[in-house]
Amino acid sequence: MTGFDSLPQAPLQRLELSWLRPFGIELAVLRLDLIDPLISGNKWFKLLEHLRLAQAAGSPGVISLGGAYSNHLHALAAAGKRFGFATAGLLRGHAQDTPTVRDLQAFGMQLHWLGYAGYRARHQADFWHPWQALYPSWHCVPEGGGGPLGAKGCALIVKQARAQLPALGWADYDGWWLAAGTGTTLAGLVQAEAGVHPVFGALAVPKDHGVKVAVEALSGRQGYVLHDASRGGFAKVDAQLQAFIEACEAEAGLPLEPLYTGKALLALCEQVEAGVFAPGTRLIFLHSGGLQGRRGFA
Repeated sequence: MTGFDSLPQAPLQRLELSWLRPFGIELAVLRLDLIDPLISGNKWFKLLEHLRLAQAAGSPGVISLGGAYSNHLHALAAAGKRFGFATAGLLRGHAQDTPTVRDLQAFGMQLHWLGYAGYRARHQADFWHPWQALYPSWHCVPEGGGGPLGAKGCALIVKQARAQLPALGWADYDGWWLAAGTGTTLAGLVQAEAGVHPVFGALAVPKDHGVKVAVEALSGRQGYVLHDASRGGFAKVDAQLQAFIEACEAEAGLPLEPLYTGKALLALCEQVEAGVFAPGTRLIFLHSGGLQGRRGFA
């Protein structure tokens, strides 16, 4: 297990969109989707500290959870194949044949389908016991790479953006805007910012899915604002969202997906048009990747 410490640099790019211009808002996008074709987006950052811990412990493999289109499992399986460690995935529901699942199998990940009741048990205290018995000494990663280790890795995202501000012509910025699924990436940014710049999280899941509680546990109650961007539920996609994604891609060449980045950018558009941000505000939009999951919406 070597080489995973060499995190690629994500480019910071100015984002020109017609709905920003009337309000005098400047927007840049940190393109985590471009750091790697397989270990894409925020996933490498969320895995980094887990892989360091697994390496230090001499773990023969890494095991985690996700669904049939999981960006997290996709990145973990790809990392295992590239950096030389075994992987296992515990999947929600019953066996499915999806492009993501086929990739997981091609990368060599061992798959276990838990059904729906079995997957819901993942928060129980003894959930990992049988899997640790089946995979002795393997490192277990929470769903989506969540938790303190994932947040610690995501704190490095702020450093990457700040290093590129001079090339963008910015002396400073006024805040971050990003999608929040588990809240781990948002918590990492909050930790790194330490109150210097606010972090705005667009909830890709309904408010009752525990993101607020998770972020508070990781980063406290200050330094961030959460907005409901779920549009009625996780994976809920409507015609307005689809049209918005297509328009942004056509105008700015920015690829988006409907679960996270598309919802987050649409929520920002709504906030800008509502006059929430003053003219001259400079924001960094975090593109958290996830584009392989678009295959589920073909």
